[in-house]
Amino acid sequence: MTTRTIHQRTGAEEDRTKRRFRPGADGAQRRQERASGGAMKRRGPLLAALASAAALLALATLVAITKAEPASGVTPTVLARGTYDAFKVRSDQEGPIAFKAEAKAPTDVVVRRHDYNAHSTTGWHSHPGPVFITVTLGTLTYYEPDDPNCTPHTVSAGQGFVDDGRGHVVRNETDQPAQDVSVITAPVGGPFRTDLAAPNPNCGF
Repeated sequence: MTTRTIHQRTGAEEDRTKRRFRPGADGAQRRQERASGGAMKRRGPLLAALASAAALLALATLVAITKAEPASGVTPTVLARGTYDAFKVRSDQEGPIAFKAEAKAPTDVVVRRHDYNAHSTTGWHSHPGPVFITVTLGTLTYYEPDDPNCTPHTVSAGQGFVDDGRGHVVRNETDQPAQDVSVITAPVGGPFRTDLAAPNPNCGF
């Protein structure tokens, strides 16, 4: 065996030995692995706490929804329901009333009376279209779902208001009975009221 061959083998063996025994590199790797493990252990309680907070928030939201005030003390009576063909109407611009309305498809119009006991409520609800509400007895108070101040709107007998259908609650907050007659627009043969789950967190009902 030549001296050159011996040197080649010796060099190769030294390279393999260096690769197997690199205390500095291996130590750094082990320190990095320990640091990563420690970081994971430290993040564990934090992640658990965040998950618990998210669960509590979801529970609080669910409780708020389930506390929505249900309808109570109000008796509804449907007086009439009819189907109208699509229409587009506009009053005489020279006349005393500037009014226009349009329905692009056949639409039902429902006339319904509501009799309110003292301290009664319709509960939060919405309609598929606008509603014209005339108070015929007593005093009613309505609230809107997107009002940050939960402002009461009081309407007495002989007055009315228009609901755009997105949602409201009507309450009789007096000690006397009350009544209204509502003209409700709805899909042909379809429902004309949907209960809502406490849409306004600023109201206590």
